[in-house]
Amino acid sequence: MSYIDQIKAKARADKKTIVLPETNDKRTLIAAAHIIEEGIANIIMVGNEEKIMDGAGWLEVDLSGVKVVDPHNCDKFDTYVNLLYETRKHKGMTEEKAREILLSDNLTFGVVMVKNNDADGMVAGACHATADTLRPALQILKTAPGVELVSGFFILDVPNCEYGEHGTFLFADCGLNQDPTSEELAAIADTSAKSFKNLVGAKPIIAMLSHSTKGSAHHPLVDKVVNAVKIAHEKYPSLTLDGELQTDAAIVPSVAKSKAPGSEVAGKANVLIFPNLDCGNIGYKLVQRLAKAEAYGPMLQGIAKPVNDLSRGCSWEDIVGVVALTAVQAQLM
Repeated sequence: MSYIDQIKAKARADKKTIVLPETNDKRTLIAAAHIIEEGIANIIMVGNEEKIMDGAGWLEVDLSGVKVVDPHNCDKFDTYVNLLYETRKHKGMTEEKAREILLSDNLTFGVVMVKNNDADGMVAGACHATADTLRPALQILKTAPGVELVSGFFILDVPNCEYGEHGTFLFADCGLNQDPTSEELAAIADTSAKSFKNLVGAKPIIAMLSHSTKGSAHHPLVDKVVNAVKIAHEKYPSLTLDGELQTDAAIVPSVAKSKAPGSEVAGKANVLIFPNLDCGNIGYKLVQRLAKAEAYGPMLQGIAKPVNDLSRGCSWEDIVGVVALTAVQAQLM
């Protein structure tokens, strides 16, 4: 059974309700039909029901099992307006402005539904930038207790791969923090370890990546990663973590023996922490396209309730996968 099939099975075992607000996107409509057919989650779609069903008819997909909530005709609309107002009034939100936002922004409407416990999570980003998905989630749901930093990660499942956890890896941060400090890299490593354990079910073995391995190069960029390793060992001593490591030293046992002998991580890593967003984003897309890996994300970690982003280049299959992962995240919360 593939990794994502295992996640779908977990999602079916305790079905959650996920909001899909991007109902003008055909990939979202196709994905919703497959999610309902496979029994992965209950789906709420935000928008005009007639338009959504017309789109489904044109695409020849069955959305009869989907719940549609139209902000312009919603029994709980006043409740949602008051919730948004109360949550953001310290930032100058008024009831009039809250009403205007909820009528015009389906993503914010979906997040408010999650905040009000009318849904367990939300998935968006097929036709919105990450900032548009993340902003209302952080403003309304806020970070989870004890979390220092919200970050983004991908689960990559690489076919016919003996590295990582039978070819499954977590890459972070690939979608959010552009140039994290050493302290932020350490925090990303901690939350990534928890995400890997929860979503993959295996022990996280964390490599802090660099263009250097154990002092082979000297540069401020290397120093940042070296310091991140020191901070992580001090703040999160239970983590199995090492660095700085080049990617081959992190995942290939034969290379690890020569470049980082004695490391408990080198050659075994399944969680890869990239030094900046350029590296993370470029790295995951190379693996996805050249190794034909299944890439799910960018998932967001550290928010009080699960809201997850999508690449705007995603397929409908990707949306199905991220919805399944979001449902499992909701189970764990």
